[in-house]
Amino acid sequence: MEETLTEQPTVTPAAEEKPTLPYIEEDGLSTEKVEELTAAGAVNHLDTQTSRSYKDIILSNVFTLFNTIIFVAMILVMIAGQWRDAIFGVVIIVNTGIGIFTELKAKRALDSLSILVASHAMVRRDGENKEVAHEDIVLGDILWIRSGEQIPADAQMLHSWGLELDESMLTGESRTVHKKPGDQVFSGSTAVSGLGVARVSAVGSSSYAATLTAKAKVYKKVHSDLQEGINKILKYMTYIVIPLCLFLAWSQISAVGGLSQAFQTGAWRAATVSAVAGVVGMIPEGLVLLTSLNFALSAIRLSRQNTLVQQMESVETLARVDCLNLDKTGTITDGGIVFDGLIALSGSIDVLKQAAFDVLNEETPNGTGAAVIKGLREQGFEKTAVESRIPFSSARKWSAMRREDGSTWYCGAPEILLSALSAPYPDVRKAVSSYARKGKRVLLLAQGSASAQTDFTEESLPVDLKPEAIVLCSESIREDAAETLAYFRDQGVRCRIISGDNPETVGAIAEKVNLMGESHSPRAVDARELPKDPVALAAALEDIDVLGRVLPEQKKAIVDALHLKSHVVAMTGDGVNDSLAIKEADLGIAMGNAASATKSVAQVILVDSKFSHLPEVVAQGRRVMANMERVASLFLVKTCYSAIIAVGVVISAIPFPYLPRHMTYISALTIGIPAFILSLAPNNRRYRKGFLSRVVLFSLPSGIAIGACTLAVSLLLPSYAGWNVFENAHQLTVLRTCCAIVVFTLGILVLARVSKPLNTWRGGLVFAIAAVGVMGAFIPAVSRFFAIDLPDDIGGMHLFIALILSVIVFIVVQAIVRWGVRWMRRHYLRTPYEIRRR
Repeated sequence: MEETLTEQPTVTPAAEEKPTLPYIEEDGLSTEKVEELTAAGAVNHLDTQTSRSYKDIILSNVFTLFNTIIFVAMILVMIAGQWRDAIFGVVIIVNTGIGIFTELKAKRALDSLSILVASHAMVRRDGENKEVAHEDIVLGDILWIRSGEQIPADAQMLHSWGLELDESMLTGESRTVHKKPGDQVFSGSTAVSGLGVARVSAVGSSSYAATLTAKAKVYKKVHSDLQEGINKILKYMTYIVIPLCLFLAWSQISAVGGLSQAFQTGAWRAATVSAVAGVVGMIPEGLVLLTSLNFALSAIRLSRQNTLVQQMESVETLARVDCLNLDKTGTITDGGIVFDGLIALSGSIDVLKQAAFDVLNEETPNGTGAAVIKGLREQGFEKTAVESRIPFSSARKWSAMRREDGSTWYCGAPEILLSALSAPYPDVRKAVSSYARKGKRVLLLAQGSASAQTDFTEESLPVDLKPEAIVLCSESIREDAAETLAYFRDQGVRCRIISGDNPETVGAIAEKVNLMGESHSPRAVDARELPKDPVALAAALEDIDVLGRVLPEQKKAIVDALHLKSHVVAMTGDGVNDSLAIKEADLGIAMGNAASATKSVAQVILVDSKFSHLPEVVAQGRRVMANMERVASLFLVKTCYSAIIAVGVVISAIPFPYLPRHMTYISALTIGIPAFILSLAPNNRRYRKGFLSRVVLFSLPSGIAIGACTLAVSLLLPSYAGWNVFENAHQLTVLRTCCAIVVFTLGILVLARVSKPLNTWRGGLVFAIAAVGVMGAFIPAVSRFFAIDLPDDIGGMHLFIALILSVIVFIVVQAIVRWGVRWMRRHYLRTPYEIRRR
């Protein structure tokens, strides 16, 4: 049986400052019993961290495939007695330390910020109502279930005042379920309307829905183009590096007479160092680190602006978004609603105001109802006796009450009430439409006839209701809404406003915030008129800017329909009715004051509920994407030329062209240091699809050119200079120095291409790196440590010629690639847009 509300409020010393809850007889658990159950482990604890554990962070940064290869290589070089050539291992240690430190700093920032959006529940203990954290609920607690809250534990209903739950996270069915005393409710369900009291029957991992709600929360995997591209690079490099390592080791051992001869003469030491030189060059050791570092630093920067990133990859996602669905309330407006007045259609104005007060004065009224109650209370109206009521439901969009004298009153969305009536009431419809076009939030107050008194049910509206008054409210638009929408409009992001309110009202607000700029006025439609077929819905949405009277399941359907058109969709919201769409979107964004169910499925939470933070999230995402494309290109060029040189050495059986310490020197100057600086630099370049293809298209030609030039120098220079590098150790050292100089010079050219435009500080960075590299070769301590032995006059002349020819080859290869790409695009790779233009 549904219970009627008792007018006695919960007695507390400051009852007027706390939510008014009806009186119940149950006192709940005692403090001693709670402590006993807590000690026994009967608490509602689940692992719902929004960041990785300390252990996971350390293990993921230390124990990687490439770190293992580098560590083994470092040990082999040290066993060979060439500790200077093991210096590359120190770089790996430093990089890993930076990665761990940055991720730990990000974890502390995110965990401290997540406390601000932690959810609490109301329980009854020792005869008093108390708010406790979800994890502090114990078995047997008396739990209040209020509208907008997600149920934290399984429970059995004791009392219900029109409680309706959305169990879609458990069942997949979006319809609301009415709950009465004795019914079972499950964790993960969401209270859509009404109020209830239940006794907790299962907690923590024992809850029926514990596993399902965990999947619905923060660990929904975000698709990342950047991570996907880098993972593919690492995957294919693994296939290449390991076999090449083995072949390279075999070739270097064979070059000194075989395994037994190498160990008898000690030549295995030089062979080991040569093999390691090839291995070290092929490992993109800093690429994964810089990716994680960038995501972590972006999360830290955003946390300083009260933006909680629950998955670091989410920073990138908003940079790829081309459709942004905005919930009006809480996003465009600040959620504040003000009662503007009541327009009487007939009867006494005071009688109508009292009726409006009573029909909306539920235990948990929605925002509009609360604003009307507050406004009327300020005018001196107070509650009167009510025999029974039908609470407001977001699915019905109306509420009703019956007084003791038998009179019934209904209040809700005008189009819903008017559509159920047998009479057309054209004047009322015209007045409602007029107010809605002015941006007013409009409710219709109607009185039931004598026949309606016996038909007081939530299943349907009486057809003979009589409209008595129009209730007017208005919403407060956020000051930053217009500026933020203009930013997204300029960035090519299509914004749509989605709301459960009257489409004309929402359209008027969209007009105020200049949603579509100067192009055209916002096109608003009633969501009830939208096609149900996903393909037809996707086509219809292309010409729609504002949707009103949208049901929760329709918001999700809209996201699905946009996905059919290959759009990357972000969804903002703060209400329970937004949670399904936020979960389904590529990026879900919740306001800090959102319902707990909504925050639990969002990837980004605006803690202070400021819509204006979103441009900064976009900026961070674009910075990461654009800069990591530069960085990935640098690392992949090195991997390419190292692999080509290794293959050439295996085939030709020549000594490896450079030592590991040479590669450490070159990598630090042309890749490591500039990559770190470039990855953190400001960059607002718009996102473009094809991250991996662009990186490969840049890296392969450059890597091939450097590898080919280095092998050519290693093969030809000894003949022209008259060197015997197989017998003379000094001449081999000079040759390796010459090859290292060629690699360094061409590496500077690659860095210059990556750093464009060079008329900014980036040009200064390239010049400084080149200068440091050259000066280091002339500093005795540096040259001795890194085995930089410059050639004599004749050898120097040959080196100069080799450098000139190498630069020419590099430039010619780049020119051929550019011409080839243009030719392919012109003849085979034209986009549909280009074809239409032709």
